[in-house]
Amino acid sequence: MFAARGIAVSFSVFLMVYCALSLAVCFSRRKVWLFCQQHPVRRIADLLFALRMFPLVTAAVITAAFTVPSFLLLEPRVIDEPMGEIPLAFGLCGALLGLVGLVNAAMAVRRASRTISVWTSEAQLVETCLPVPVLRIPRILPAMTAAGIVRPRVLMSGVAEFLLTANELQTALNHEVAHVRRRDNLKKLLLRFVAFPGMAALEAAWLEATEMAADDAAVSNAGEALDLAAALIKLSRLGPVEAPVDLTAALVHSPASAMNARVERLITWSADRRVPPQKHSPWYGVGVALATVAVFAVTYSQLLVRVHTATEWLVR
Repeated sequence: MFAARGIAVSFSVFLMVYCALSLAVCFSRRKVWLFCQQHPVRRIADLLFALRMFPLVTAAVITAAFTVPSFLLLEPRVIDEPMGEIPLAFGLCGALLGLVGLVNAAMAVRRASRTISVWTSEAQLVETCLPVPVLRIPRILPAMTAAGIVRPRVLMSGVAEFLLTANELQTALNHEVAHVRRRDNLKKLLLRFVAFPGMAALEAAWLEATEMAADDAAVSNAGEALDLAAALIKLSRLGPVEAPVDLTAALVHSPASAMNARVERLITWSADRRVPPQKHSPWYGVGVALATVAVFAVTYSQLLVRVHTATEWLVR
């Protein structure tokens, strides 16, 4: 009974914190988006992803660092206390939430693996100087995409290779390599795990920002920006992929409005859009982290007592 009560309380706290923070993120999305506009697009993408993962990370930290220790240290093991309906229901819902996330992630991996296997069944390795393998696939679509998480690679159709000039092809490949370096496919997998109603707009904004961030990472001057814009225009005429593919980062897959915005950004490319040099020393962040740890170390026992009091109210 002690173990079952502890599991129910832990899942209950996780569910309540996760749902409360997720709702807060949904309501504050517009304000955060307006705040992000003053930053380079790469930082916008990072901020939006951090905001999307904030409920899960915070709920997991609170549960693991405070709820579980307070229950194990302060809850009597010999008391015969019946479990209330509220923590039992919340605990089941919390466990179900985690199970649904795992199923969503597993299904996304399965769908992506099957689709990529079909695409690469007759692929040929292309010799390049890029840090990831490039495979030529005998298909028109997808024209170019980064696939894989553990073993990432770039898939390129023979038609795309024929249509693009050497410079356009190189900038397009650099765009896909940028996705690999930023581990965008892994981030998409994490988003499948933390699916929550009302988050579609935030995830769409993040996806658009990641594409623009990869565009910026792929070019270093106005000439390369124009080459990438030309590549986007040429490959977009081939048509979209038949259906959205999980855990891949296609060069051309965005809605028409987002694609037009990317092309306009590239045509009016400016070096000022790239991430500026870091003005603050990383030691400031280290100092803040150490100070936070020190504060929690001093007040940790008191926090555990208060958390246990709150969970006792929940159980009753």
